[in-house]
Parts: sequence; C-alpha cells; structure tokens
Amino acid sequence: MMLHIPTLLMVAVFVFCLMGLLTVHAWHRVREPTLGYLGVMLLLASLGTTLIVVRGVGVDFVALVLGNVVLLLSAAMNWTAMRLFVHGRPHLPGILAGPALWLLMCLVPQFYGSMSSRVSLYSLLAASYGVLSALELWRHRRHLEVAYLPAMGLMLFHTTFYCVRAVIDPGMPLKNEHALMGEGVPFFSFMLFESMLYAIGIAYVTLAMVKERAELNFKAAAFSDVLTGIGNRRAFMLHGEQLLADSQQRGKPVTLLLCDLDYFKRLNDSFGHPMGDQALIAFSQLTSSILRKHDLFARIGGEEFACLLADTDEQGAVQVAERIRQRFAELDLLAPGFLSVSIGVVTSTAACHDLSRLLSQADQALYRAKDQGRNRVQTACNTLQAIAP
Repeated sequence: MMLHIPTLLMVAVFVFCLMGLLTVHAWHRVREPTLGYLGVMLLLASLGTTLIVVRGVGVDFVALVLGNVVLLLSAAMNWTAMRLFVHGRPHLPGILAGPALWLLMCLVPQFYGSMSSRVSLYSLLAASYGVLSALELWRHRRHLEVAYLPAMGLMLFHTTFYCVRAVIDPGMPLKNEHALMGEGVPFFSFMLFESMLYAIGIAYVTLAMVKERAELNFKAAAFSDVLTGIGNRRAFMLHGEQLLADSQQRGKPVTLLLCDLDYFKRLNDSFGHPMGDQALIAFSQLTSSILRKHDLFARIGGEEFACLLADTDEQGAVQVAERIRQRFAELDLLAPGFLSVSIGVVTSTAACHDLSRLLSQADQALYRAKDQGRNRVQTACNTLQAIAP
C-alpha cells in the first residue's frame, strides 16, 4: 500500500504542533526550563515541516534552505533541553553551528543542486545534535538519580536513523504528484513516522524525568533541615534505625553523639537571631567536615544535633567528639567564650541497638556535661556510674 505523502506531512505538522503546545503548557505550569526548550523544539519542528509542504509550488528555496534551517534549530533545541536538564546552560555557538553550516553550503551551487549531498549533510547535522543530546545525559548519569535510559534510547535510535539516512537515502523530489510515487518514497514515509514517534516519545520521557526529579527534590526537602542543609529529625530517626539494624546484623558497634550548643539563648539575646543562625550553620559545616561520608548527622532540635558513627567504639567516638568540641570553640565567629558545645556519647551494645534508648542515654550524658560546666564531652558509661546509688 502506497502512503500519501502530503497527508503524512500534514499529520506530522499537527502532531508536532500539538505536542509542542502541550509541552509549553507544562513548562508554564512548573517553570522547568527543560520543558520550555523542548516545547520550542517541537514547535520549530512543526514550522519546519510546514515549510517543507510548500516545496514544489514555486518556493523551493524557502523549503530547501529556510525549512531545513528551522529543522536544524529544532534539533539544537533538543540538545539544549538536555543541557538544561543536567543543570547546564544554552550554548549559543553550538545551537547556531548546524544551521549556519547548512546556509553556507547552500551558497555553493554544486551542493545546492545535488539532492543526495543535501540529504547527507542535513542527516549528519541532525545526527550530531542527537549525539550531543545523548552525551549530556550520559556524562551526568551519576548525578541524575532519575530513569534516563528511555530518553537515551530514543535519542540514540533517532540518531542512528539519521546516520543510516545519510548513507542510503537518495532523497525524494517533491515536484509533483507523480514524484510522490517514485524513488525515495518508502524511506521518506518511514522518516515521517519515526519523527512523529520520536516527538511523542521524547516529550513523554522528558516530562517523566522532570516529574521524577521534582518528587525526589520534594522528598529531600522533607528530610532536610532548611537552615543548615543537613538532615532533620525525621531523616535521623528513619536512617538511624536502618543503620543500627545493619550494624546489629554485622555485629558492629555504633556510637551516638548528642551535641547541644552552650548558652544558645544568651547568644541570640546578645547578638540577635541572625548570628545564632550563623553559629548553627558553622557548627553543621564544621561537624560535617570531620565526620565520614557514611556517618549520619542531623539537626534534631533548635540547637541540638545528633551523629551516629558506624563501626565506631566509645574510645574512637570520644576522639571525634573532642575534635568537634575543640574546633568549634576555636572558631572566630564571635568573641571568645560565646561558642562552645557539650556532647553526650553512648555506644550500642549487643543487647541494645534501639535508637530511642540510645538517645535517652545520650541525653543523660549530655545534661551531665552541662551540669559539670559545659564545653565538655561526657560518656553515658561515666554518667551511669556517677548517678548510681
């Protein structure tokens, strides 16, 4: 069955336009730049295909030159959308390179008069933008944390198609209705189908990636302290239970440090709440730099912080706590004596890997440190001995 090319062209125009408008609408709702550039890509594809439709009615130069320039800009917008998704910026020289090269080559009579040369160059330029789009996702795959493989698969298939086209497609003259039944028609028909499927597919998977990342950001915000950027109490309780359960299975100790900034109310009253916030941020940054990556650190109260040190006994934890205490007291954020921290230390035992119980014991040790003058590290073992009858 022979496909009617003008009908396919019109369907492609409407498909590209519809997907472009829907994607722009999605961008307008969430203000995600990736969707904005993707919407522009689809609308440019619709415009470029419309210009191709006028070919053969006396304005071939518009279709051959301007139409392909618009389509190459559309391919460049696809690359730009992926750049923005991985937190890059639009690269104007790269966007204009493909269309500019096409325009320059069209000034060469031998090239302009050779359909096979035009098809090959356009296909290679379109494939180049496809490779760049896929590379953006591949280079940043470790940090994406979303399902990027469907998008990469679509872009690689689209790129492979144009690479094949550059080699085997002789081109199809759209001069009259009889030409639409001759050489190049099957491949041109398949190209239109592939382009429509790609437009629908890339719009869907990109929207899915944007939605997935937004959900991850919301989830991270729910488990993050707004001021300091470290975990909050909810995150500490959830991940702390998991860490303790894992350590219990492996028979390894876990030590809890419960830290409370000394005289924090006096600090706020004397220097104002902005300075108090700076002290909280400074303590968070200092402690994070001392702890290991697999240790758990969170702000669980106003000026109260908790650290879970995996595979660490009491002696090693006390050394870490002393480093935190000393370095915080040495900060030149305020006048001497205004910055100090008291720390309670408790280590899990074979019989106790319960986080709530460890917090209770560490809290007793912390208040023992407060009673003994603050700016000190106190272990739960010594505390229990001190309060024993």
